[in-house]
Amino acid sequence: MLPSRLSLKNTLIRSTSTERVERITGQVRSQVPLWTRAPFVKAYQALRGISLIVATTVAAEIGDMRRFKNPRELMAYLGLVPSEHSSGKTVRQGHITKTGNGHARTVLVEASWLYRMWPRKSKTILKRQEQLPKSICDISWKAQVRLHNRYWRLRMRGKSKQATITAVARELSAFFWAIDREVQQVSLMKNARLFEEAQPRKEESSIPAMGI
Repeated sequence: MLPSRLSLKNTLIRSTSTERVERITGQVRSQVPLWTRAPFVKAYQALRGISLIVATTVAAEIGDMRRFKNPRELMAYLGLVPSEHSSGKTVRQGHITKTGNGHARTVLVEASWLYRMWPRKSKTILKRQEQLPKSICDISWKAQVRLHNRYWRLRMRGKSKQATITAVARELSAFFWAIDREVQQVSLMKNARLFEEAQPRKEESSIPAMGI
């Protein structure tokens, strides 16, 4: 049975889209190592669902996270916090504000769908975690366990899938913040060590041997 024109067209579209994605990914992969935020891009990929493109997008769209004193400020910047409506003494929470950076928010929401799955360390994640500090890998595992439990706890309480995923994305941004801080700390320790090694060592004064 010969394939229909529609199926051939769809196959061609998928093939073209795949080639385009691979080409763009290759370009990003070759350019990221030259970027000052390359260590952050690598560290973000320790998280489940965070590919090179997603990590690069977050790093580019958010930039230096040191300006956020706590994860709550980052959540607000991403527009992932619920809006509030007050009437007298009553305060009601509504949908998320969707203010701030919509591009970063979108990729985080899409990545959050993977946390429905049972926590596990796949070959892909282990590969991405190579040469990363144990502290960052520990944050990644903590994120898997917490966000997976968070997803199913909210679903069992009757929350819709979209509302649940938004809540997971909100907490996922907090783990990005934690990893960002960890990379900064590692960088400071590395710079301090290099500075110490660069300092001239004081030569021990030689004590002349006394003849008997």
